[in-house]
Amino acid sequence: MTDPTLRLPSQRFRAVLDLGENVGTLPPLPRSLGRPELDADFDDESSTLTVYLHFATGQLHADVTDDRFDHHFHDARGNDITRSPWKREPTAALLEWAQRFASMALPVMPDLLDDAEDAAEWYAAGLTVYARDTGPVPLEIIEVELEGELLMLPWLGSGTVDHEHIDGDDHPIELLWDPLGREPSIRIARAWLDARTDQPRTVAEPGVDWNAVGLSASEVLSWLEGVYLNHHVLAHPAQVIMRAALERIAGLR
Repeated sequence: MTDPTLRLPSQRFRAVLDLGENVGTLPPLPRSLGRPELDADFDDESSTLTVYLHFATGQLHADVTDDRFDHHFHDARGNDITRSPWKREPTAALLEWAQRFASMALPVMPDLLDDAEDAAEWYAAGLTVYARDTGPVPLEIIEVELEGELLMLPWLGSGTVDHEHIDGDDHPIELLWDPLGREPSIRIARAWLDARTDQPRTVAEPGVDWNAVGLSASEVLSWLEGVYLNHHVLAHPAQVIMRAALERIAGLR
């Protein structure tokens, strides 16, 4: 079992960002919905902003361009549903809110994604504040707490390893190994997220020659658990910064 106490300390980080105009001017969401988890992504090729609003009672996803707003709903567990999980009035208010938020976020998302990645690089270099050169525009100071990664040894077995996402529930990954140090292709273990505990679980594949691997099965599983925690449980700094910026645009922080 990986020791979760052996990790780098969390740090406060500030990013000075251009979030456009009218930041924080949206009306409040219906109180009956509660506070959402807000996220977004942007596709450069189609210039499409995808907005994710996750509440305790359901989810709204929307694909937005300059002239299009397509949306659909999910239940609280993320399953597709054909109609809103909420009553008519809060649903109408939520859709209007989401459209207004998208109109504010769409123009700034390309630069915001780049700034978040650059800020994460500054953080990795040991800096605590990010600010890029910009013209005389309104700027916002975003402050976040970035969790420290688990302290891990490098791979100490034989050959080389890599990990990849695979199909399945609960975000599974596979650990691939090659005894000759080439491109790893032999699956020796798997890891996934336990939905009840939000912690990784691991299992070794049958028939593996652990003497050839150079580590016992328990040692490999402990190492893989650390990999999963660092790369698939802890949010990437760029993602944390971007989400905080989106919440500032929406007036949620």
